[in-house]
Amino acid sequence: MPLSPLPVDQAVGRLPGLKEPRLLPGHDGYCWLLWLEQRPQERGRTTALIRRFGAASSTAFELTPAPINLRSRVHDYGGNVLAAGLDNDRLTLAWVSGGNLWRQAWQLPTDELAAPTAMGDPVQLTRADNSDFADGLLDLKRRCWIGVREIDGRDALIRIDLDQPVQDPEQLHQPADFLGYACLSPDGDQLAWLEWQQPAMPWDSSQLWLADIDPDGGLQTPRCIAGGDGISVFQPQWLPDGQLLVAEDSSGWWNLMLRQGQEWRRPWPLAAETAMPQWVYGMSTTAWDGEALLAAVCAEGAWSLKRLWLDGRVESVEQPFDDLAGLRANNGCAVAVASNSCTGAGLLELTLTGQVECAWTHAAAVTAVLKEAEISRGEPLWFDGHDGRPTHAWYYPPSAAVDGAAPLLVKSHSGPTAMARRGLSLAIQYWTSRGWGVVDVNYGGSTGFGRAYRERLNRGWGVVDVADCAAAAQALIRAGRAHPEQIAIEGGSAGGFTTLACLCFTDVFRAGACRYAVCDLADMAEDTHRFEARYLDQLVGPWPDEQETYAARSPLQHADQIRCPVLFFQGMKDRVVPPAQTERMASALRHNGIAVEVRLFEDEGHGFRDSAVQIQVLEETETFFRRHLGL
Repeated sequence: MPLSPLPVDQAVGRLPGLKEPRLLPGHDGYCWLLWLEQRPQERGRTTALIRRFGAASSTAFELTPAPINLRSRVHDYGGNVLAAGLDNDRLTLAWVSGGNLWRQAWQLPTDELAAPTAMGDPVQLTRADNSDFADGLLDLKRRCWIGVREIDGRDALIRIDLDQPVQDPEQLHQPADFLGYACLSPDGDQLAWLEWQQPAMPWDSSQLWLADIDPDGGLQTPRCIAGGDGISVFQPQWLPDGQLLVAEDSSGWWNLMLRQGQEWRRPWPLAAETAMPQWVYGMSTTAWDGEALLAAVCAEGAWSLKRLWLDGRVESVEQPFDDLAGLRANNGCAVAVASNSCTGAGLLELTLTGQVECAWTHAAAVTAVLKEAEISRGEPLWFDGHDGRPTHAWYYPPSAAVDGAAPLLVKSHSGPTAMARRGLSLAIQYWTSRGWGVVDVNYGGSTGFGRAYRERLNRGWGVVDVADCAAAAQALIRAGRAHPEQIAIEGGSAGGFTTLACLCFTDVFRAGACRYAVCDLADMAEDTHRFEARYLDQLVGPWPDEQETYAARSPLQHADQIRCPVLFFQGMKDRVVPPAQTERMASALRHNGIAVEVRLFEDEGHGFRDSAVQIQVLEETETFFRRHLGL
């Protein structure tokens, strides 16, 4: 048991976000490991680091030092802001920063302890305008960057010359609506990518497109070759022999299929997911390791690694981590961002053989602050949710001594397509070390349990998620693990909406805290960013035809039904949920005599990046709950 509660500055604000690792093969057979690191201590600045695969973490070299901040605002969520190519140990990088594309070259050393040598200063490739870029790849054969440009409310697939400063992009393809995830064939003669159109989100319906590349680098006869109405496709990639791979969910699960010639085949049918909702660019769950496909596979909320052989065999790769993201592989080496119940997120490096055995190392992003015996581990909790359907959550019992039933914090995740993950969360341990139980709910609509589970929320947002969060708390109350008068709920974004709806439409909760919460569905339908402009058509119903449904489920329209105190946190630069929503909701509650507190952050948007803000949010949430629950 912890001798004292986990300090807030050790729970949040220290952990850098590790993103998009990749492996680059050196000329003598070794691999370089390149990844992004988002640093809350630097107000959320994202930078790129590199070291030899398998080398000590202390040998990492920062390629994009301050003030460079790798960030894209395409679709407001961005992702995949760095493209890299390696040719005879000459590394070429192209990155997005400040709405422009930049390029720099480095000579990588043969000595793993030596630092890379910059070959000149960063070069700005695009001129400043109202556009932004993301999700690019390098075509070193033609010396160009191919990726997404968003400008004036339109996506375009474009090409930018790596050797020409401050240029206008060349448009290769204009989709009907959205596109991304382009990948170049091994011979460089074909390009595949994904497209989707409103009102569908990419996890609802999307299409795989393919085009030949002409001698001048243009695209010939772009055509749709997979996906379509009611089918989602994910992460196209090419195998070395020219087969095209993609995950698609026509079976009810995101499973992998291969295209050879004009024919598709599905060698690995699984009642599990090999993909996730594409909110940001740069996601990766499968990679060719030189002999077979290495896949991160999610079943019942936990991830594992599988090796998928082209003859249809599926073999488990033994390693101890069950929360995996950003999987990449090359020539017998693999990397992923990995964690488990007792180990914080870090870079997992694997060396694979022809069999299922592997050697692995894991470097956590920060030094452990808790001993294994002090950690509250997530226990799978299945309960009857909305309409009596089996619903999943992770329950973390108090690690501090508690007399009788414990106070309970219910967490409603964002998305709402996200999932409650199993990896060590020090923010959750902050609560359990103070005598709280925490239940992280995979309410209907969550990822990781198949398409049918995800589609429970279709036309049911504000009903299914609310019933499931309330049912999770009630299951723990019945089991004697939660005190019925000490139940709080918190969430951000879509989870903030669920939090407010739970306070409106159930009598289970005694306090709530929201970060950048959706408060008014009608307002969101009319005033949100382009990426989610039609998202509510699926979650609630077509707007404006279903205005009555929107009003019936909007917390702002039912503020008079909230009878408990609420704490709000809001970034003033939020373009997804405008600050006016929070201000109106807080005003309505004050008018009804409800205890309300609001914290506004001038420099934050949708998601808080600054360590000082993360610390303030967690600490004030706990103080608010303790005060109003009489703890």
